[in-house]
Amino acid sequence: MTSTFGKIFRVSTFGESHGGAVGVILDGCPPKLKIDVDLIQKELNRRRPGQSNITTPRNEADRIEILSGLKGDMTLGTPIAMIVRNKDQVPADYNNLEKVFRPSHADGTYHLKYGIQADSGGGRASARETIGRVAAGSVAKQLLRKLHNIEILSWVQRIHNIDASINSSEITLQKIDSNIVRCPDERIAQKMVDRIKELQQDGDSCGGVIECMVRNVPAGLGMPVFDKLEADLAKAMMSLPATKGFEIGSGFAGTYLTGSEHNDPFIKSKDPSKLKTSSNNSGGIQGGISNGETIRMRIAFKPTATIRKEQKTVRSDGQEVYMQAKGRHDPCVLPRAVPMVDAMAALVLADHVLRNYAQCKIIN
Repeated sequence: MTSTFGKIFRVSTFGESHGGAVGVILDGCPPKLKIDVDLIQKELNRRRPGQSNITTPRNEADRIEILSGLKGDMTLGTPIAMIVRNKDQVPADYNNLEKVFRPSHADGTYHLKYGIQADSGGGRASARETIGRVAAGSVAKQLLRKLHNIEILSWVQRIHNIDASINSSEITLQKIDSNIVRCPDERIAQKMVDRIKELQQDGDSCGGVIECMVRNVPAGLGMPVFDKLEADLAKAMMSLPATKGFEIGSGFAGTYLTGSEHNDPFIKSKDPSKLKTSSNNSGGIQGGISNGETIRMRIAFKPTATIRKEQKTVRSDGQEVYMQAKGRHDPCVLPRAVPMVDAMAALVLADHVLRNYAQCKIIN
């Protein structure tokens, strides 16, 4: 159903933002994979609210509880159930949501579709749903590193109209996490923080772009036609809250080039299991299948929909009204969305690694 993602490495998330807990069931993880639970918690800490003065002040520790699927620190090959209990809810901030719809939020569309919605918070539309994705994504990351030493790095490339200048070959996780906005360009990072605070004080919000890079990708991941690797990556990223655009490789900029300018010439590779190209406009994927080069993609996030400025909207009976949203919300979702992008990339790649082995490696 709609809360399940993946074919073999398969996750199902559950829970609402102001319910008792949120979590995930991860099925299809291979047995005897050593899991570092501290790494799962570290990823959740990067995603959790209240981590800096440019994020929502909601105070949640987001401590992970693993209910099944492990024996000590080893996977059993059975479903891994993980939950995080919600602690800091303020339902009174959302008393009117069934009657007054927040502009550009999911209140209206959920109400029209289901005729009922969660008592408070954004329910399944809230970014708290992504806790399960990030927890499962950490397991996927550990599997990918074990099998192929795959490294996934995401960072904030642009906030509002402030764009960073970054040498991707020098990016490390330490540089990304060296500041609260998660931009490895220190000089630009401070400008981004200042812009977010400025809009926050004005009761407004902003969006931007997260860039994601995947190193050490084996060739052969992805399948022709409907299950192309970039198609699954696009679906994964666009399923995240607040996403509005996806590009891979040259993206839309490639449309300004000619074929001779855009093509990636093949050159001799030291590794016969991979293709080597002199450029990477394809973003590491050709014909829907990874070629062994670094995967590069960019994901656009809209400004946070819930803002303190007064806005015109309608009630459920169609009457026009003005509202000022209450509650605790990020003035910019991007700093906390970085681990979410990491997680979705890891979930897609882990699934395709297992699918590729099942189809193409089992006879060998």
